[in-house]
Amino acid sequence: MQEASSVRRVTWCCYLGMFIQALVINITPLLFIPLRKEFGLTFEQIGRLILVNFLTQLLVDLVCTAVADRVHPKPLIAAANALSAIGLWIFALSPAFLPSPYAGFVFGTIAFSIGCGLLEVLLSPLINALPSENKSGAMAVLHAFYPIGKVAVIVVTGLALYLLGAGSWPWVMLAWSLLPVTNTVAFLLVKLPPLANPDLRHTLRSMLRNPSIYWLLAAMALAGATEVTIAQWTSAYVETALGYPKVIADLVGFFLFGVGMIVGRLWFGFKGGHANLGRVLLWSALLSALTCAVMAVSPSAIIALVAIGLSGVFVSMLWPGTISMSAARYPLAGASMFALLAAAGDGGAALMPWLVGVIADQGTSLRTTFIGSILGPDMSLQAFGLKAAFLATSLCPLLMIPVIFAMLRNRRAGQG
Repeated sequence: MQEASSVRRVTWCCYLGMFIQALVINITPLLFIPLRKEFGLTFEQIGRLILVNFLTQLLVDLVCTAVADRVHPKPLIAAANALSAIGLWIFALSPAFLPSPYAGFVFGTIAFSIGCGLLEVLLSPLINALPSENKSGAMAVLHAFYPIGKVAVIVVTGLALYLLGAGSWPWVMLAWSLLPVTNTVAFLLVKLPPLANPDLRHTLRSMLRNPSIYWLLAAMALAGATEVTIAQWTSAYVETALGYPKVIADLVGFFLFGVGMIVGRLWFGFKGGHANLGRVLLWSALLSALTCAVMAVSPSAIIALVAIGLSGVFVSMLWPGTISMSAARYPLAGASMFALLAAAGDGGAALMPWLVGVIADQGTSLRTTFIGSILGPDMSLQAFGLKAAFLATSLCPLLMIPVIFAMLRNRRAGQG
């Protein structure tokens, strides 16, 4: 009974950690317009904060591939939560204490991005190390707390700024920092399982000598590219291509996709334990590609909105499903493998959303190609460019299909 109680406490600490990861990634974009108005920031300075966030997380992922298995997880996971809180404090208090608030925004972003990167690396192997009869389901439930956190942060922060005024953003940020402070203490008080036996674990060097790990990394990159591209560009698509006002686009575009992700991950976590994970990934990739294509070619706004919601359901399992398949393929791997997977996912998540912007800007050139005959010429240039970009995005989950087949073939052959 005591062991089961300890497992539950660690599990809920991990769930809160995933919520905190969503918090520190998504709260700053909600403040871009208030910060721009209050401090006269340029769009380039705002975009630089996003770049700093991503590069810091990617660097943490790569460093953790070398050190994560050499350090006990407790100080690292406690530091991850503490740095998340400290970063929020620096960001919120910099206008009051620094002559250049923007420098504080950068330093705060670096601090909570280090915490976020550590959470990304450590939470999945911690859940995987806990005793469970349904490890892939447990992984899906863990990752469901990311979209849950994202939805909660957007709703609560948006309501707080509306009710208290845009100038209240430092207090809102400080209030949110209570969550990582609480989780820092909680992780220090629980007993964490070892992530791997140091005498038996698969070393990163041995895994990199096997072809199966490269298929898994490719799948993670494509999963990250698919999920983050749709999440980041859906609101712009709803506003520009479907013609809804921005407020409605932000709410409808995000919520349909976010709620779809929550539903998909919780369903698999609680009801899909006996499903074949490889088959789930194949169907998820195929249907994700189909919904992206529907969003691109559908002349009906209603059908496109339904496709957005369904895309959240289908995309939901690509990232945690690939992690679960990796953990099953290398059951003795430590945190270094999860760090490498996170780096691959972050790489895809950074590259494809940028490519979507590049493609969307080429609307004039693309209209004269065969894509113009597929999408139709009777729409604005911006709408055409975004629809073409979503059509290109459908290639990411399509490319996952042969990658998943290769992963399954390697597993059956016993390679790796």
